[in-house]
Amino acid sequence: MKNSSDLRRIRTIWLYIVFTFLALFIFSSNLGRRGSWSPVEQVAVEMAAPAQNLLAKIIGYVEGWWLHYLYLVDLRKENTRMKAEIDVLRMENHRYLELLATQTRLRELLQFKNATDWPVVAAQVIGRDPTGWFESVIIDKGKSSGLKVNMPVVNAGGVVGQVISVSPSYSKVLLVVDQNSAVDCLIQRSREKGIVKGQSPSLCKLDYVLKTGDVAAGDIAVTSGIGGVYPKGLLVGEVLEVKDNPWELFKYVKLKPAVDFSKLEEVLVILREDPLSDNPKEMAE
Repeated sequence: MKNSSDLRRIRTIWLYIVFTFLALFIFSSNLGRRGSWSPVEQVAVEMAAPAQNLLAKIIGYVEGWWLHYLYLVDLRKENTRMKAEIDVLRMENHRYLELLATQTRLRELLQFKNATDWPVVAAQVIGRDPTGWFESVIIDKGKSSGLKVNMPVVNAGGVVGQVISVSPSYSKVLLVVDQNSAVDCLIQRSREKGIVKGQSPSLCKLDYVLKTGDVAAGDIAVTSGIGGVYPKGLLVGEVLEVKDNPWELFKYVKLKPAVDFSKLEEVLVILREDPLSDNPKEMAE
């Protein structure tokens, strides 16, 4: 009971203070219409002025807070809009860079195409061997484009592999890095011969190089034209390491392929129908 009585008393006091300040405020706002204030009016002004000042500060604070809130809302909207524009520009920039990279690769392929006498067909790599048993890729050209089994596949970097399966619209290409691949090659500097075989997704080895053979790190291996698949002189790779084993008849030669197979996207298929001829004019005849 006592707490309830105290609460009512405090509420009554606050209501009295509020109504008093309100009355003084209304009264003082009507002052000044005459030339001078009476003593009572002066007392009223002195009592009402602090309340007016406090009220003005409260109004100013609320107004400032509201304007700041509206500014933050507008700023957030502007920030969201600018982020969306930045995302669009970023996507357009990535698309432009991708188109530029594609144009560069296609230009290199075109230069290679113009530099060879063999008819070629450009193809896009659309997939890899799903079984994982072979290092091979699927390209979007097949019989309808003139492709046949054993046709060589290259890009601007060098030898990619050879066609091993064809359908009307697609073909499978066995890459030179596959362990089942074998490319007859020779060392450009010394003319030493050997067979390039796949060793890993990024490495090959040059087999059957005699211990007396002249092969060194940095040497370039090119196709020899022997074997009936690849024309002579196509770049295959660079010698990385040469080792001699006293118990072996041949050197161990590690080779880095000229083609980066992790970035293989476009290729050229050489339409070499006569595997026994290295002369495209003879093929045409």
